Amino acid sequence: MTGFLNIRKEGGASSAYVVSRVRRLVHTPCGHMGTLDPLASGVLPVGVGNAARLFDFFLDKTKVYLAHFRFGVTTDTLDGEGAVRPAGRVPSRAEIEGVLPGFIGEIDQLPPKYSAKSVNGRRSYELARAGQEVELSPKRVRIEGIELLEQTGADEFSFRIVCGGGTYIRALARDIAAKLGTGAYMSGLVREGSGPFSLETAVRLSDLTPENVTEHLIPTDSVLPFPSISVEDKRYFQGIRIPCAREDGLYKIYSAEGFYGLGRVEGGELRPEKKLC
Repeated sequence: MTGFLNIRKEGGASSAYVVSRVRRLVHTPCGHMGTLDPLASGVLPVGVGNAARLFDFFLDKTKVYLAHFRFGVTTDTLDGEGAVRPAGRVPSRAEIEGVLPGFIGEIDQLPPKYSAKSVNGRRSYELARAGQEVELSPKRVRIEGIELLEQTGADEFSFRIVCGGGTYIRALARDIAAKLGTGAYMSGLVREGSGPFSLETAVRLSDLTPENVTEHLIPTDSVLPFPSISVEDKRYFQGIRIPCAREDGLYKIYSAEGFYGLGRVEGGELRPEKKLC
């Protein structure tokens, strides 16, 4: 069994827990295509079988989030797991909208200390929970759009955020507030889209059974945004490079039996990249 399951993760469940549940359903290796915080809900694509080998191809896919930020208060975790403490004033809608353009584009973002970033071989959150000082380096992230949707409480606003993979929405709450001279934390998060996977077509884990799981399995090639090449030369399937007049880049490779995997054209030659059938 090979393909993707577009899981609608519930808040409170870890991404690893979802993968383990799927693995027990399909009895084959699985892996998610990008961690979603336990408190968050929404789209969590899970690669099944050989599709789990495609994690690197989903690292920088565009993500869409519905986020809630509370202003004038903060937590050490920058989300609702930490203890809430006062952190300044609550800005107006106009003030918030005034600073949002400064966060569009490629920006340097300091990851939260309570994150899965590796520090000398240990997770940053492990060191933070142990009371140790954590020094993280800023990372370059891509923010394609931030829209303030509505005020949902006395100190809370909702936002729709479109961004590249690896963006910390919790850190965005912190940094937007800091620009306004106050504090904030992420009080809610729903991932509405991850690359080609959307919330509208996601399936709840509780609705999957051994009998119906294949009905929800998405073919691997249907979500890969690469052009196709049909290969008849048997040498290719033996791992041998073959002549190819196509432009350099990645391609979906099809044999007479159907989808085979990914190949890469370089300098007039096609070589196997990943077998996915």
